[in-house]
Amino acid sequence: MRKVLVIALVGVLPGTAWAAEPAPAAPPAAVTPAAGREINCTDHRDDDGDGLVDCADADCAKSEACKIGSGPENSNDKCSDWFDNDGDGFIDCDDPDCETSGVTVCKGSWKGPEAGGGPASVSDELPELGAGQSVEDLIGKGSDKDGERSDEVCSDGVDNDGDGRVDCADFGCRFDPSVTVCRGNPGMRFSIVAGVESQRLETGTKLDYDQNTVKPQYGTQFTRLQLRTFGPMPMIQNSFYMVSIRAERDTRTTFAMFQIPLGTHGHFFNVNSGGGGLSVAMITSTSKLLLLDPAFYMVSSFEQANGAAMEVTGPLTSNFRLAYRAFVAGGSGRSTGVIGGTYYNDDQRNYTYSAGGQLVMNFVGMLNRFDSPFLYTPVGTTAGMTVGAKFDQRAQERYPALNVNGVLRTNRIYGQAEFYGKRSLDFDNTVFAWNVQLGFLVIPKLLMLAADYGNLVADPIKNAPQNLDSTFKKQVDQWQFRAAAHVYFYKNIGLVSALFRVLETANPKDAYNPTRENEMVLSTQFRF
Repeated sequence: MRKVLVIALVGVLPGTAWAAEPAPAAPPAAVTPAAGREINCTDHRDDDGDGLVDCADADCAKSEACKIGSGPENSNDKCSDWFDNDGDGFIDCDDPDCETSGVTVCKGSWKGPEAGGGPASVSDELPELGAGQSVEDLIGKGSDKDGERSDEVCSDGVDNDGDGRVDCADFGCRFDPSVTVCRGNPGMRFSIVAGVESQRLETGTKLDYDQNTVKPQYGTQFTRLQLRTFGPMPMIQNSFYMVSIRAERDTRTTFAMFQIPLGTHGHFFNVNSGGGGLSVAMITSTSKLLLLDPAFYMVSSFEQANGAAMEVTGPLTSNFRLAYRAFVAGGSGRSTGVIGGTYYNDDQRNYTYSAGGQLVMNFVGMLNRFDSPFLYTPVGTTAGMTVGAKFDQRAQERYPALNVNGVLRTNRIYGQAEFYGKRSLDFDNTVFAWNVQLGFLVIPKLLMLAADYGNLVADPIKNAPQNLDSTFKKQVDQWQFRAAAHVYFYKNIGLVSALFRVLETANPKDAYNPTRENEMVLSTQFRF
């Protein structure tokens, strides 16, 4: 709870114009414990019954334990004694030194469980639970606006959705099982996402299917093993970092992020390992994908794995209805996913870079690019969109690109529609793709269904170099449909999923005989 020092004026200077006449004698005060004095300034008790505890009481002003600068402020006792022990201007849970692994009294967001979350009447108000409900059902109820539901937003020190609750005081941050920074003291944390799949895959041309010569292939393996560490950066208030590693066939860093605030109004500076793109598919955790994997055609032609990126984000309006994101990114060829590692298979070694920006528009609620599309209970309404543009130079190609993405989340429904397009300056062709995704929570806390459909349309490549990268050879017309059913077996972080996918890709050598893939997947994943 936020500590407040109360200082009482016990008199006024004589001879001043504002000095008041002596007030009538007050009635005798009630007898209080310990003869009206705070006799023990370190026992966490209000010894004299005046409402002030230990160093907050003027009786302790001369106590050695209450001298400013008397010692460090980095233990449970020192972080709950109502006093600025080390004299740095911060008291108890407002002090950065109280953000250590050994301090548990400052549970919740970086500045404590209230974290400036408004009056106690707002922060402490909890709607009553109905029959069969749990705390997850409270999100979006009462005065909660359901706009903070990710580790990034729940540790930024900002009331993003304007409901009077900041970070871990917000219902979404406190009660959504996928938010982990609000579980106990938010020091350095570790997380694992594990997924195992069994697949049945058929691949062939239309003629192969017509002749019934397609033979299915079967396989079972770990398809994802993601190790993450994240939390606040030491000594930097409202900061956040995350390093995510995929430990599978090749151990590689898939995303690293270090974010610090610029001022106190929700602006941030962010350095990451290549998220400087317009689509969130490349930085979304594998545990947050309704169709188990991103739609490949939405990223393969438009995004590149930059080596490092720098971003600036923040609101354009005080109510966060409009926000911005600007970025620059660079690489060193074609990245393998390992930090500092690149490879080349030809002589095309252009310096790879990207620069662009996005405008975020929140129509209802607050849209966040790190939010999960999985619904666990009925949710409040969020409707928003992003519009972004960038210029990319790849090893073999330069192009401007445009991205538009809209999201609707309301009650039991999640919907997303995305468009991506580019104009290649080197290949003199236009490529665009679109995808529509829909999710429906059939039975809260038990069953969610999802499906998506979309396609890629690509003009033929002109002026192609002799050693054309294989990425561009896959840049041909295609469409894909997927459907999935997800069963929650432990909150919303333990899932069993069944997915069906059909992909049809144009055959450049035979327009009447496209390539087709049919796949069925049974997957189980766990995040903790």
